[in-house]
Amino acid sequence: MTTHRNVCTCWPGATVWLTGLPSAGKTTIAYELAGRLRAEGRRVEVLDGDEIRAFLSAGLGFSREDRHANVQRIGLVAEVLARNGILAIVPVIAPYADSREAVRTRHLTSGTSYLEVHVATPVEVCSGRDVKGLYARQAAGEISGLTGVDDPYEAPEAPDLRIEAHRQTVQESAAALQALLVEKELA
Repeated sequence: MTTHRNVCTCWPGATVWLTGLPSAGKTTIAYELAGRLRAEGRRVEVLDGDEIRAFLSAGLGFSREDRHANVQRIGLVAEVLARNGILAIVPVIAPYADSREAVRTRHLTSGTSYLEVHVATPVEVCSGRDVKGLYARQAAGEISGLTGVDDPYEAPEAPDLRIEAHRQTVQESAAALQALLVEKELA
């Protein structure tokens, strides 16, 4: 009698944080990448910023302090998932460099891999896409504090990867990110 074992290639957990302006393509790229990795048997969770805001960060506004608190909450969840062998893909604006750095430091302290990816789509392109109608609402004076328009966005100076999603397809963007994960031995 021969016993066969299921062989599992177990990858270390990691957090991949996709930062960029609203409508830059972060979430679309995140779900494309997640689908590719799941097809290869990888354990993946996408921590969508809109979903997190509705539940984990319900009640927070858009002041600098509230945005920082939101990013830290998401960062904690991502780090816990990553520390436990899951690839956490986080498509969240995270407009302030110090907030993103605090999340990176949390990961480094726990010995957990963290990659920062800047989805560097220009505001003019994002405004044209306007997936959620935010740019139109801001232009009409219905809202204020729109990241990259009348509220700051501090682009990463040295991200692990910069994706110009306005110059390539979603599939090409996800493939570039997947190649980075392979290079870092995280996929």
